[in-house]
Amino acid sequence: MEKKYVVGIDLGGTKISGALADLSGSIITQHTVATNASQGEQAVLGRIIEVIEKVIIDANSRVEEVKAIGIGSPGPLDCEKGIIITTPNLPFENFNLVKPIVDKFNIPTYLDNDANVAAIGEYLMGAGKGTKNMVYITVSTGVGGGAILGGKIYRGSTSNALEIGHTTIVPDGPRCNCGNYGCVEAVASGTAIAKRAKEAVESGISTTLINYKNVTAVEVFKEAERGDETSIDILNKSLNYLGIAVANIVTSFDPEMVVIGGGVSKGGQIVFDRVQQVVNKRCFKSMAEFCKIVPATLGSDAGVVGAVALAILE
Repeated sequence: MEKKYVVGIDLGGTKISGALADLSGSIITQHTVATNASQGEQAVLGRIIEVIEKVIIDANSRVEEVKAIGIGSPGPLDCEKGIIITTPNLPFENFNLVKPIVDKFNIPTYLDNDANVAAIGEYLMGAGKGTKNMVYITVSTGVGGGAILGGKIYRGSTSNALEIGHTTIVPDGPRCNCGNYGCVEAVASGTAIAKRAKEAVESGISTTLINYKNVTAVEVFKEAERGDETSIDILNKSLNYLGIAVANIVTSFDPEMVVIGGGVSKGGQIVFDRVQQVVNKRCFKSMAEFCKIVPATLGSDAGVVGAVALAILE
């Protein structure tokens, strides 16, 4: 029977999204269920299998027609062995996710870090289409990344390369959730922006942010646009740190493109203008001029489209 489809699974802490696609990446069917991580490893595995079956059935297709399955998951992972080592929002610990899926469906199955998967998606089907060397960064609750070098995903020796969020930007900066101090994630993520805003409100400084019951990065962008000096200052600092992180990436990898996704990228042109300014200031002119810094285009579908792309690429 002709193998004409792939399945992509985006495994998250709150939901599992799946899609069946043809070999060009066009999605035919999609299905999403709650992860219900608190119910344990086997229950979540069961839901992943349920989603795979559902997208195949909904397309009036058969398992025998599926060429490969791609799965994107938070890490750290051992991609070669198909093992989720551990991750804060999922119940897996040194759990081989790939083997039971291969045993069930007899389809080649590939596991990769969710940021790598999103990078592959943007490279094959999004903003990075047509490039050979591209770095993807997601700036949201946390900060992660993936690199496509010479047309191939770069995973590093332990499958955990491009943990951009945990590179040090401010040696004596605030403590990060990873235990280190001054990581990109601790100073430039959406969470970091919101934290600075809450501290500003609590300090009694004059700011229109006091008008909100719950201040997130969204409100900081909104009030900065309206001219609130405190919000502008918070964004200037955070986006400067993000710019330094991107400048380090440009200097290290000399890519054609840096694609920025995640919630903070939705802050608008201010994000890309500020990052570009810092890159121009800190990188060799030839590298800064050659590299385009652009917004991601896959949006909330990045995970599942990326998982489809992983299956196609592998």
